Amino acid sequence: MKTAHQPRAVHGRATPARQAKSAAIAKARAVAPDLPARIGATPATRFRGNPDIFGRLVEDHDRHRALLAMIAATEGKSPERERLFDELVREIKGHAAAEEQALWSTVLRDPPTTEDARHAVAEHHEMDEMLADLAARDMASSGWLRRFAKLREEYLHHIREEEQEQFVAAQKHLSATDIRYMRQVFNRRKREERAGARVEKKIKLKV
Repeated sequence: MKTAHQPRAVHGRATPARQAKSAAIAKARAVAPDLPARIGATPATRFRGNPDIFGRLVEDHDRHRALLAMIAATEGKSPERERLFDELVREIKGHAAAEEQALWSTVLRDPPTTEDARHAVAEHHEMDEMLADLAARDMASSGWLRRFAKLREEYLHHIREEEQEQFVAAQKHLSATDIRYMRQVFNRRKREERAGARVEKKIKLKV
Protein backbone atom coordinates (compact mmCIF):
# COMPACT_ATOMS: atom_id res chain seq x y z
CA MET A 1 0.00 0.00 0.00
CA LYS A 2 1.28 3.45 -0.87
CA THR A 3 1.49 5.88 2.01
CA ALA A 4 1.38 9.64 1.86
CA HIS A 5 4.59 11.60 2.16
CA GLN A 6 3.32 14.98 3.30
CA PRO A 7 5.30 18.04 2.14
CA ARG A 8 7.36 19.54 4.93
CA ALA A 9 6.16 22.67 6.66
CA VAL A 10 7.66 25.86 5.27
CA HIS A 11 9.07 28.32 7.84
CA GLY A 12 7.25 26.52 10.63
CA ARG A 13 3.87 26.58 8.90
CA ALA A 14 2.02 23.31 8.40
CA THR A 15 0.87 22.39 4.90
CA PRO A 16 -2.89 22.39 4.14
CA ALA A 17 -2.78 18.58 4.07
CA ARG A 18 -1.21 18.36 7.53
CA GLN A 19 -3.60 20.97 8.90
CA ALA A 20 -6.61 19.10 7.54
CA LYS A 21 -5.42 15.79 8.97
CA SER A 22 -4.69 17.30 12.38
CA ALA A 23 -8.07 19.02 12.49
CA ALA A 24 -9.87 15.77 11.62
CA ILE A 25 -8.04 13.87 14.36
CA ALA A 26 -8.81 16.65 16.87
CA LYS A 27 -12.54 16.31 16.12
CA ALA A 28 -12.35 12.59 16.87
CA ARG A 29 -10.34 13.11 20.06
CA ALA A 30 -12.93 15.56 21.37
CA VAL A 31 -15.20 12.55 21.98
CA ALA A 32 -12.70 10.89 24.35
CA PRO A 33 -9.75 13.24 25.00
CA ASP A 34 -7.84 10.80 27.21
CA LEU A 35 -7.50 8.13 24.53
CA PRO A 36 -4.77 8.02 21.86
CA ALA A 37 -5.73 8.43 18.21
CA ARG A 38 -2.78 6.81 16.49
CA ILE A 39 -3.70 6.46 12.82
CA GLY A 40 -0.10 6.41 11.63
CA ALA A 41 0.79 6.87 7.96
CA THR A 42 -2.22 7.29 5.70
CA PRO A 43 -2.62 6.12 2.09
CA ALA A 44 -1.29 8.53 -0.52
CA THR A 45 -3.92 10.88 -1.88
CA ARG A 46 -3.80 14.10 -3.85
CA PHE A 47 -6.97 15.36 -2.19
CA ARG A 48 -6.15 15.88 1.50
CA GLY A 49 -6.46 19.58 2.33
CA ASN A 50 -8.17 20.47 -0.98
CA PRO A 51 -11.04 23.01 -0.76
CA ASP A 52 -13.44 20.83 -2.77
CA ILE A 53 -15.70 17.80 -2.32
CA PHE A 54 -12.83 15.33 -2.43
CA GLY A 55 -10.79 17.18 0.20
CA ARG A 56 -13.89 17.34 2.40
CA LEU A 57 -14.48 13.60 2.06
CA VAL A 58 -10.87 12.79 2.94
CA GLU A 59 -11.21 15.03 6.01
CA ASP A 60 -14.07 12.80 7.20
CA HIS A 61 -12.07 9.69 6.35
CA ASP A 62 -9.22 10.84 8.62
CA ARG A 63 -11.73 11.52 11.39
CA HIS A 64 -13.06 7.99 10.97
CA ARG A 65 -9.54 6.53 10.98
CA ALA A 66 -8.96 8.24 14.32
CA LEU A 67 -12.26 7.00 15.80
CA LEU A 68 -11.43 3.44 14.73
CA ALA A 69 -7.98 3.67 16.33
CA MET A 70 -9.46 5.04 19.54
CA ILE A 71 -12.09 2.28 19.78
CA ALA A 72 -9.32 -0.29 19.34
CA ALA A 73 -7.57 1.27 22.36
CA THR A 74 -10.62 0.75 24.65
CA GLU A 75 -11.38 -2.26 26.82
CA GLY A 76 -14.63 -4.04 27.61
CA LYS A 77 -17.98 -2.32 27.73
CA SER A 78 -16.48 0.93 28.93
CA PRO A 79 -18.21 4.32 28.64
CA GLU A 80 -15.48 5.37 26.22
CA ARG A 81 -16.08 2.40 23.92
CA GLU A 82 -19.84 2.97 23.95
CA ARG A 83 -19.48 6.69 23.29
CA LEU A 84 -16.92 6.26 20.52
CA PHE A 85 -18.87 3.50 18.80
CA ASP A 86 -22.02 5.63 18.85
CA GLU A 87 -20.04 8.50 17.33
CA LEU A 88 -18.53 6.22 14.69
CA VAL A 89 -21.94 4.88 13.64
CA ARG A 90 -23.47 8.34 13.32
CA GLU A 91 -20.40 9.64 11.50
CA ILE A 92 -20.17 6.82 8.96
CA LYS A 93 -23.92 6.70 8.28
CA GLY A 94 -24.18 10.47 7.88
CA HIS A 95 -21.04 10.62 5.74
CA ALA A 96 -22.06 7.75 3.44
CA ALA A 97 -25.57 9.08 2.83
CA ALA A 98 -24.31 12.61 2.11
CA GLU A 99 -21.54 11.28 -0.15
CA GLU A 100 -24.06 9.31 -2.18
CA GLN A 101 -26.30 12.36 -2.58
CA ALA A 102 -23.56 14.93 -3.28
CA LEU A 103 -21.17 12.85 -5.41
CA TRP A 104 -22.21 9.38 -6.43
CA SER A 105 -25.71 10.29 -7.63
CA THR A 106 -24.08 12.45 -10.32
CA VAL A 107 -21.25 10.03 -11.08
CA LEU A 108 -23.75 7.20 -11.60
CA ARG A 109 -25.15 9.02 -14.64
CA ASP A 110 -21.80 8.99 -16.46
CA PRO A 111 -21.15 5.55 -18.06
CA PRO A 112 -17.33 5.63 -17.61
CA THR A 113 -17.71 5.98 -13.83
CA THR A 114 -21.00 4.18 -13.19
CA GLU A 115 -19.29 1.03 -11.94
CA ASP A 116 -17.14 2.95 -9.44
CA ALA A 117 -20.24 4.63 -8.03
CA ARG A 118 -22.13 1.33 -7.75
CA HIS A 119 -19.15 -0.27 -6.03
CA ALA A 120 -18.84 2.55 -3.49
CA VAL A 121 -22.56 2.54 -2.69
CA ALA A 122 -22.62 -1.25 -2.33
CA GLU A 123 -19.78 -1.09 0.18
CA HIS A 124 -21.67 1.59 2.13
CA HIS A 125 -24.51 -0.89 2.57
CA GLU A 126 -22.05 -3.56 3.71
CA MET A 127 -20.68 -1.16 6.34
CA ASP A 128 -24.24 -0.49 7.56
CA GLU A 129 -24.78 -4.22 8.05
CA MET A 130 -21.49 -4.67 9.91
CA LEU A 131 -22.20 -1.70 12.19
CA ALA A 132 -25.71 -3.00 12.99
CA ASP A 133 -24.25 -6.43 13.76
CA LEU A 134 -21.71 -4.94 16.17
CA ALA A 135 -24.39 -2.82 17.85
CA ALA A 136 -26.44 -5.96 18.52
CA ARG A 137 -23.59 -7.85 20.22
CA ASP A 138 -21.98 -7.73 23.65
CA MET A 139 -19.22 -5.11 23.60
CA ALA A 140 -17.38 -6.84 26.42
CA SER A 141 -16.92 -10.10 24.50
CA SER A 142 -13.81 -11.14 22.58
CA GLY A 143 -16.10 -11.86 19.64
CA TRP A 144 -17.12 -8.20 19.50
CA LEU A 145 -13.52 -7.07 19.28
CA ARG A 146 -12.82 -9.64 16.55
CA ARG A 147 -15.78 -8.42 14.52
CA PHE A 148 -14.76 -4.81 15.12
CA ALA A 149 -11.27 -5.58 13.79
CA LYS A 150 -12.89 -6.96 10.63
CA LEU A 151 -15.04 -3.85 10.24
CA ARG A 152 -11.97 -1.66 10.69
CA GLU A 153 -10.05 -3.60 8.06
CA GLU A 154 -12.94 -3.44 5.57
CA TYR A 155 -13.62 0.25 6.13
CA LEU A 156 -9.97 1.27 5.84
CA HIS A 157 -9.80 -0.65 2.56
CA HIS A 158 -12.98 1.07 1.35
CA ILE A 159 -11.78 4.62 2.01
CA ARG A 160 -8.29 3.90 0.61
CA GLU A 161 -9.91 2.65 -2.59
CA GLU A 162 -12.08 5.76 -2.79
CA GLU A 163 -9.15 8.13 -2.23
CA GLN A 164 -6.69 6.43 -4.58
CA GLU A 165 -8.97 5.17 -7.35
CA GLN A 166 -12.64 6.17 -7.34
CA PHE A 167 -12.22 9.87 -6.53
CA VAL A 168 -9.44 10.12 -9.13
CA ALA A 169 -11.68 8.61 -11.81
CA ALA A 170 -14.67 10.75 -10.84
CA GLN A 171 -12.66 13.97 -10.86
CA LYS A 172 -11.81 13.48 -14.55
CA HIS A 173 -15.49 13.55 -15.50
CA LEU A 174 -16.64 16.48 -13.36
CA SER A 175 -16.30 20.19 -13.99
CA ALA A 176 -14.51 22.44 -11.50
CA THR A 177 -17.82 24.14 -10.80
CA ASP A 178 -19.50 20.80 -10.07
CA ILE A 179 -16.70 19.79 -7.70
CA ARG A 180 -16.91 23.05 -5.72
CA TYR A 181 -20.70 22.93 -5.55
CA MET A 182 -20.69 19.30 -4.38
CA ARG A 183 -18.83 20.31 -1.22
CA GLN A 184 -21.67 22.66 -0.28
CA VAL A 185 -24.23 19.93 -0.94
CA PHE A 186 -22.21 17.41 1.08
CA ASN A 187 -21.86 19.72 4.09
CA ARG A 188 -25.58 20.44 4.17
CA ARG A 189 -26.63 16.84 3.71
CA LYS A 190 -24.03 15.54 6.19
CA ARG A 191 -25.45 17.70 8.97
CA GLU A 192 -28.97 16.54 8.22
CA GLU A 193 -28.16 12.87 7.71
CA ARG A 194 -25.95 12.68 10.82
CA ALA A 195 -28.63 14.30 12.95
CA GLY A 196 -31.13 11.68 11.80
CA ALA A 197 -28.79 8.68 11.98
CA ARG A 198 -29.77 5.89 14.36
CA VAL A 199 -27.73 3.04 15.83
CA GLU A 200 -29.60 0.03 14.46
CA LYS A 201 -29.15 -3.43 16.00
CA LYS A 202 -29.33 -6.47 13.76
CA ILE A 203 -27.30 -9.65 13.93
CA LYS A 204 -25.61 -10.48 10.66
CA LEU A 205 -25.88 -14.26 10.31
CA LYS A 206 -23.11 -14.60 7.75
CA VAL A 207 -19.94 -13.05 9.14
